[in-house]
Amino acid sequence: MNQLRQVSFRRAPVFGSDVRHVFDQLFGNDIAAPATTAAAFAPRVDIREEDGRFLILADVPGVDLADIEIQMEKNVLSIKGERKAFSSEAEGKFSRVERVAGAFKRSFTLPESADADGITASGANGVLEIAIPKKAQSAPRRIAINAAV
Repeated sequence: MNQLRQVSFRRAPVFGSDVRHVFDQLFGNDIAAPATTAAAFAPRVDIREEDGRFLILADVPGVDLADIEIQMEKNVLSIKGERKAFSSEAEGKFSRVERVAGAFKRSFTLPESADADGITASGANGVLEIAIPKKAQSAPRRIAINAAV
């Protein structure tokens, strides 16, 4: 005899908390919270592979490019910096603060084909561009087999 089991999908009592959770994820738990909380700011990046290089584009608006440190160690590229806190002592008071500030660090493991010695970085309009060239690939060669006499 087969037994059928009825599963109820009614979640109406929890729906309100689900919506609250989504809004908390999108807008943060407390909009009025200080903008200098730990790990509040992490720049978004795009990573693209092209024919001869890898390209990392990081959004760093409001960060002075001179204050950004890029390091390469054991095939791991690290980007460190800090977006300074915004002064509220200027004219008037903030009624809403959504722009976050704080120190950030992003790390990326590069493939073996990346040439660490040729990495270059530049920036404009709040976008940091890191170009990582690829090592020259050695072409496979055919090895002849000598017949034993």
